[in-house]
Amino acid sequence: MMKTVQIVVFIVFVCFVGVSKANAQRDYRTGIGFRAGPMAGLSVKHFISQTEAVEISMSSRWNGSIFHGLYEVHDNIMKESRLNWYYGGGIHVGYWKLESNLHPWFAEDGSYTSIGIDGIAGMEYCLVDAPISFSFDWKPMFNVINKTRFRMDDVGLTIRVFFGNA
Repeated sequence: MMKTVQIVVFIVFVCFVGVSKANAQRDYRTGIGFRAGPMAGLSVKHFISQTEAVEISMSSRWNGSIFHGLYEVHDNIMKESRLNWYYGGGIHVGYWKLESNLHPWFAEDGSYTSIGIDGIAGMEYCLVDAPISFSFDWKPMFNVINKTRFRMDDVGLTIRVFFGNA
């Protein structure tokens, strides 16, 4: 079911990109928004240069919370295109209170904190007529400390309101 939802969101995103005006994401300085996906939550992105941004997010999953700090490199998909792609990496710290019936991979109950590394790759699109951006990305992560495991199921759509000129 979740895979179907992700495919539908991607198709809607691609169709939206094809019919709307765009503005390169580097035209804004800071954006605040909501990320939908397996790890839904809040996101703040701030450009530190024309091609580099930092993103901080807080999300929730499996009766817990996780904080991500990411460094991203942005560029146009095509020379004259206003649809942009980005990639990068960072770290995360998370806390969960597991109940075995809520988590698909662990049979034991209990609380734990994990620290790990993240990757990110995606596309971002900004409207001209409104200070709104849309990004679609994949964010794999690897827990290094506690519950060591590679997770690659975090695909999300983020909608941000942005402000400030680059």
